[in-house]
Amino acid sequence: MKIIDKYLIKQFIQTILFGLLSFTLIFVVLNMLENLGSFLDQNVPWQIIADYYIVFSPDIIRLMTPVAVLFAALFVVGKSANLSELTAIKSSGVSLLRFMTPFLIVTFFISIFSIYFAGYVVPLANKTKQQIEMKYLNSGFNDIGDNIFFQDSPTRIVSISFFDNSRSQANRVSIEEFDKNNLTIMTSRIDAISMNYDSTSHSWILHNVIQRSFAGRGQSANYLPAMKINYLNFTPHDLVTKQQRPEDMNLTQLKDLINSEIKSGSDPTSTQIEYYTRFSFPLASLIVVLFGLPISANKRRGGLALQVGVNILVTFIYLVFMQISEAFGKNGALSPLLTAWTANLIFLAAAIFNLPRVQQ
Repeated sequence: MKIIDKYLIKQFIQTILFGLLSFTLIFVVLNMLENLGSFLDQNVPWQIIADYYIVFSPDIIRLMTPVAVLFAALFVVGKSANLSELTAIKSSGVSLLRFMTPFLIVTFFISIFSIYFAGYVVPLANKTKQQIEMKYLNSGFNDIGDNIFFQDSPTRIVSISFFDNSRSQANRVSIEEFDKNNLTIMTSRIDAISMNYDSTSHSWILHNVIQRSFAGRGQSANYLPAMKINYLNFTPHDLVTKQQRPEDMNLTQLKDLINSEIKSGSDPTSTQIEYYTRFSFPLASLIVVLFGLPISANKRRGGLALQVGVNILVTFIYLVFMQISEAFGKNGALSPLLTAWTANLIFLAAAIFNLPRVQQ
């Protein structure tokens, strides 16, 4: 590694860390202005408040990493251009691509780490943050889920008025079965006051049951004090998972949820988009640097103001493409995989197209 590479890498990493710290502090301060009064009203210990903002930060770091990386790359290159360092480097025969290599290598490793960070660290931090919000701010996810409604199989709908995870008990349960040849025709329905899970036999035990069967315009009903069924495709853990938002799950949980939705006949599109985005968004750092760095390296005027302006513009355009592709994906016009990667592919194509031109 040459001295110039070490110099550029050092400047690049220092600026990234400064950018992440600055962006995170801004969001923390804004959140404190909103919630600090509520914490103080509840007499929350300062240690808990500090813990809250520690687990509040990872999601901000995840979101701001591509912005900080692009800002750092443009700032370092712009500074080198203003100090005539870039001119001296080019005069020594170093090509633009060779000059970009240290930035791309560092950004590549940041992107790989960001996949793990966004896939596992951020969801864990969000879960802890929600627990603090639930306990001290009366908001967020709790262990009792209300109005759970989902498709358990292509012909079965399950609704639960509320589920107590601490007791593994579902209350006011309804299980509806439909004709596989005509899903508008209900063939049977089971209603129960409560339902508990037997982990030994992997079955659900229903209590105070009304079992109805429908045939044409007629129906029959049976009243049972208890009933055991073993054909349901979910466990108490699955019910807890169904109450979580996909964005609060780690990569393993998202994959399990996708398989569960496919198995039950539900539409997994939104979950698949979230899953693929966990890979595409971290790699956005590499794409936007490859796109923005050659342009910045050929600029001589404007200074820091120009670099900040370019950073904001590129970030805005990228986010616009992400929102547009997500809208098309959720409407079924794009596959989930293409939805997650559209913005990256567009910027990558633009970078490849622009690179030979700026080297001329």
